[in-house]
Amino acid sequence: MTPHATTSAAGDTTGVWLIGARGSVATTAVAGCAALAAQLLAPTGMVTETDAFTGSGLPALDSLVFGGHDTASTPLPKRAEELAAQGVLPPWLPAAVHSELAAADARIRPGGPVDGDSRAPEELIADFATDLRDFARRTGVARTVVVNVASTEPEPAPGTWPASSLYAAAALRAGCAFADFTPSTGLRHPQLAGAARVSGLPYAGRDGKTGQTLLRAVLGPMFAQRALAVRAWSGTNLLGGGDGAALADPAAARAKNAGKERVLADTLGTTPQGEVHIDDVPALGEWKTAWDHVAFDGFLGTRMVLQTIWQGCDSALAAPLVLDLARLLARAHEKGLSGPRPELGFYFKDPDGDESALTEQYAHLLAFAARLGHSR
Repeated sequence: MTPHATTSAAGDTTGVWLIGARGSVATTAVAGCAALAAQLLAPTGMVTETDAFTGSGLPALDSLVFGGHDTASTPLPKRAEELAAQGVLPPWLPAAVHSELAAADARIRPGGPVDGDSRAPEELIADFATDLRDFARRTGVARTVVVNVASTEPEPAPGTWPASSLYAAAALRAGCAFADFTPSTGLRHPQLAGAARVSGLPYAGRDGKTGQTLLRAVLGPMFAQRALAVRAWSGTNLLGGGDGAALADPAAARAKNAGKERVLADTLGTTPQGEVHIDDVPALGEWKTAWDHVAFDGFLGTRMVLQTIWQGCDSALAAPLVLDLARLLARAHEKGLSGPRPELGFYFKDPDGDESALTEQYAHLLAFAARLGHSR
């Protein structure tokens, strides 16, 4: 057990409200947090459990209390068993943390809108905000961070309210910090910009950077700094599970790819030829493969190629980052920080700040960690 996974003081708890609370990422996050708090596993992949964050005053892992919204009905203990069967979780883990999963599942409320839902956007926002306030009242948490880990939405038609923005509006109304781990509209809805600015709440997003784009954020600066001319950068993603099904919708895939393209434009200073294709392969389940083909010119115009293959489990890559963000935003809220937090761009494809190179983003994150540890 790392010495950084500290134990919380009695009564000092923090709420983590997950949108898409019965999905793969949420289930992995809840099960993983319980395993770490019980010292069953090491916190591999959690940046906030490294030495740089020891003095940041982040809420302890055993102080996090989970709840959320979802339209799905499969309970978290069952979802954990399904993930263990696919190799996402250790086979023994669902039984070991069953009570924590069941407790979190009991705090999940019906999401929306669903087919046949007659509630207007204002009614949905009010109902979701009531759920958040009720969660805080029943659990006694000091503050709550809302994290959207639901499936990717297509870009909404002008004047409409996508579900992600309804949840984001409810978070503002209930006084909760907010992180959008998806490329969905969320807080970037035009009717929420003003409310977010004056809310006094910290927020961050959007679209978690877990695989292909993480690698691009490292390789793009390398080409630029070595004065190598990238002519084309193409990619393919093969994935299954809920994300694969959601991204089979071309509109949802366009929203996802926007962040991938931004990283290249920002780090290279130009947009190379090539596109990213996303293919739904249900047989892959929770696993994904991302392939990149980079055509570039070297000295005297010599033409060369770099190819990369990233194979991983998106839920296991994303879950520790979700826990990181919840802890960082909770601490920022406690410190009285508000507005967009560009210091958390390290975690996102489409961050609130201007920096897209991973090394520079990490430096900003470390400076933020030091700031969080300072006394007022």
